Amino acid sequence: MKSVVLKPGRDKSVRNRHPWIFRGAIDRIEGEPESGETVRVVSADGVDLARGAYSPPSQIAVRMWTFDVAEEIDAAFFRGRIERAIRRREDLAQRDDLTAYRLVHAESDGLPGLHVDRYGEFLVVQFLAAGVERWRNEIMRALLETAAPCGIYERSDADVCEKEGLELRTGVMTGDAPPELLEIQEGKCRFFVNVVEGHKTGFYLDQRENRLRIGEWAADQDVLNAFAYTGAFGVQALAAGAGKVTNLETSAGALEMARNNAALNGLGDAKMENVEGDVFKVLRQYRDSRRSFDVIILDPPKFADSKAVLEKAARGYKDINLLALKLLNPGGVLMTFSCSGLVDPALFQKIVADAALDAKREARIVARLSQGADHPVLLAFPEGSYLKGLVVRVD
Repeated sequence: MKSVVLKPGRDKSVRNRHPWIFRGAIDRIEGEPESGETVRVVSADGVDLARGAYSPPSQIAVRMWTFDVAEEIDAAFFRGRIERAIRRREDLAQRDDLTAYRLVHAESDGLPGLHVDRYGEFLVVQFLAAGVERWRNEIMRALLETAAPCGIYERSDADVCEKEGLELRTGVMTGDAPPELLEIQEGKCRFFVNVVEGHKTGFYLDQRENRLRIGEWAADQDVLNAFAYTGAFGVQALAAGAGKVTNLETSAGALEMARNNAALNGLGDAKMENVEGDVFKVLRQYRDSRRSFDVIILDPPKFADSKAVLEKAARGYKDINLLALKLLNPGGVLMTFSCSGLVDPALFQKIVADAALDAKREARIVARLSQGADHPVLLAFPEGSYLKGLVVRVD
């Protein structure tokens, strides 16, 4: 087996069971491992530490499979990891009011780069790292045998694939093709999902528990759902008794889905307004026209995908939160999120606090929110905690 030998003093993270080795920690590579090939990870003094998948073009040069050097990396290994991931979600599988959730969550389930989402009888998969790409056929067979889907659809079209030197892939892997619109259940509400063209794998499954909590603040309120996508927060708010919901989104197609989702739940158009436009610009228009809301939801896309743009991203987060805080009625609630992993919870809280200061609003955190339990965070991998949210009430 080919080996990756670490520089002196650069083995601490491996001994602490962190699943990544960055290229700068490597002293030399013995042999010429191919993309995704399993390699030995060896300390500078020759101790065999782990097994991982090598990625030639990536700054994350090795993603760990196991810290048990006696464990074989073969088809049985992947089947075992997938079986364990499924068992961890048995409580979700048994719920009568839930038909969509994440089945495999990459590093946190011991399968770096692999996302598997269940939408009813279909699975949508993403192979986002060289290692899982190399073992894609074995992984597909394991999913068929353990999860028994009608079909498996691939959405390996994320930007990270290019950093891994991987071909962008989409399409049916095996079984039936999913319908144009899949219908899923989330609590008391149903939603249409386009797994072929939608964001990520079609739906923001990581926000499920936060959507289900919106009723704590939305009943009888005038709600603004900014960066609304297909209106899931808005539908849950209306189902919980919101007086009115305004969905604000740049995509006309996403807003059409929002209308369809409202109709699917018998909510109609009477209490829902859909506004197509740039969120930053429309929020300023609302400020200038003195429009106000009781509850505002900010669920923007990732603003920071590298440290080079972190400062710019922080300004963007502050800008939208500042505008939202100015638009809230006294006693109003802001539910604000960041899905940028580089923006840690402390920084995000500081950004929102600075926005409140500039908005001249006194505000208090009444809840802290995170990703759903089907997107767990491995304790040795804090980078897996990417979604953070604050519920803030203003005076």
